[in-house]
Amino acid sequence: MVQGEWSPQRDVLDVESLAGHLLAEGSVFRFLAEHRQRLFPDALFADLFPSGRGRPSIPGEVIASVIVLQSLHGLSDREAVEALTFDLRWKAACGFPIDAKGFDASSLTVWRRRLASSGRPQRIFEVVRDVIAATGAVKGRQRRALDSTILDDAVARQDTVTQLIAQVRRVGREVPGAHQVIGERCTRLAALTGQGYDSTAKPRIAWDDAQARDELVTALVNDALALLDGLDVETITAAGGKPAEAIALLALVAGQDVEPAEDSDGTDGQWRIARRVAPDRVISTVDPEARHAHKTVERRQDGFKAHVVVEPDTGLATMVELTKAAGPDNSDATVGARLVVADPTIDTGAVEVLGDSAYATGDMLHTLEGKGWAALVKPWPTRPAVAGGFGNDDFTHDPAAGTLTCPAGITKTITKTRKAVFGIACRACPFRQRCTTAAKGRTIQLHPHDLLQRQHRQRALDADFQATYRQHRPMVERTIAWLTRGSRKVPYRGVDRNNNWLHNRIAAINLRRLLALGLTHGPTGWTIA
Repeated sequence: MVQGEWSPQRDVLDVESLAGHLLAEGSVFRFLAEHRQRLFPDALFADLFPSGRGRPSIPGEVIASVIVLQSLHGLSDREAVEALTFDLRWKAACGFPIDAKGFDASSLTVWRRRLASSGRPQRIFEVVRDVIAATGAVKGRQRRALDSTILDDAVARQDTVTQLIAQVRRVGREVPGAHQVIGERCTRLAALTGQGYDSTAKPRIAWDDAQARDELVTALVNDALALLDGLDVETITAAGGKPAEAIALLALVAGQDVEPAEDSDGTDGQWRIARRVAPDRVISTVDPEARHAHKTVERRQDGFKAHVVVEPDTGLATMVELTKAAGPDNSDATVGARLVVADPTIDTGAVEVLGDSAYATGDMLHTLEGKGWAALVKPWPTRPAVAGGFGNDDFTHDPAAGTLTCPAGITKTITKTRKAVFGIACRACPFRQRCTTAAKGRTIQLHPHDLLQRQHRQRALDADFQATYRQHRPMVERTIAWLTRGSRKVPYRGVDRNNNWLHNRIAAINLRRLLALGLTHGPTGWTIA
């Protein structure tokens, strides 16, 4: 396939020529009708067609325009192509004549795959960000607000029984020879319930009977272990591909939710559902990258986390990323720090970074201090061991001497593990009732960046700090609202595909926001009128 090019010769029924004046001023439809070739030139997609042979593809400017509109309106591939066929605004935006039929919906899948496997999978987002930079909309604006939101996944949450049955079946499909091993070794489920792994239905048991549930879990886990034992796992894993992924996921789901049954030492093959939730639990074998998420104590969701870096005065998002919803590598502070320091729209000089308390980790403060930037993030509240008593900030930290002194004047050396153990010194202390309830006295664990956190908590008491935070931090919520309006649920499975979708979604939102700010193109290039 070679790259398709759009003909400058207009059709006699070209919608823009006939009815372009009806498109609303400042709309994305009108902007694409007038500027799509300038925004998405042929050279932008040349690397996707290296062979130079075959039939011409759909022109890149058309596909890019459809992707922008699809992402903006939250449409499926089929719905987007129907809009291109029947909606005159879409036809005008993409340069189609009135009587032209939209291309096959599978073409969007082909283009997404080519973009995903290229060196610039988020190039549409990057192009719009280049327009932001060219207009000067964020030039000299040295504040960035960070935030995240949970996006629902595209699959249903599966319980342990469903996951085990589904994954044994998947191994049978994708691992050569595994189907025979299942028939020979995975017999416990059929012996217990009369139902084998040829059925996707839940086994018929007395679900309100705890013993029956434990017996079912025992049968399923032991069948899974027998299957793994009957396969050459080392060779399959070394070969990689889908068979290796299926084996790894089976091993994971066979162990993440179970524990030895009561009075079992773990060697007799007796299992039950664990009385806890695994920290990084896989919630579905259909999308193994979806996770449980707790944005707040009360609000629980399953899915992915979208992280954004926003210039608060304009509402333009300059960096975005979608990650798993759980795990230390995907925390707000970890991802936020990585994104904001890589933001190409930030000029040299002083920068203020705003965020809620999720961004007030010691590591985040250390990163911003290293850049010489000001952290206007809501500090973590200190929780004293005794309500209304002494918190960590009431203890004097002397980093030069490596000591910590309590309110009673007792000084202890900080250990290599960053602990200050007051121990028996607390027994006769007059402040004990206000300091600790521990029988062995108080022990304080210091963060590696404890001093930074202490200094930050003091800065946060300043009136100017609080005024700036209250004025600019809430503005990021506006951008989050634009992102999630009609698109709270991701359309695909997996982090990579949904991360690319998120970049396209933000690109479309940024473009609409730029138009609201007065985006136009003149003799000197892109400007804000």
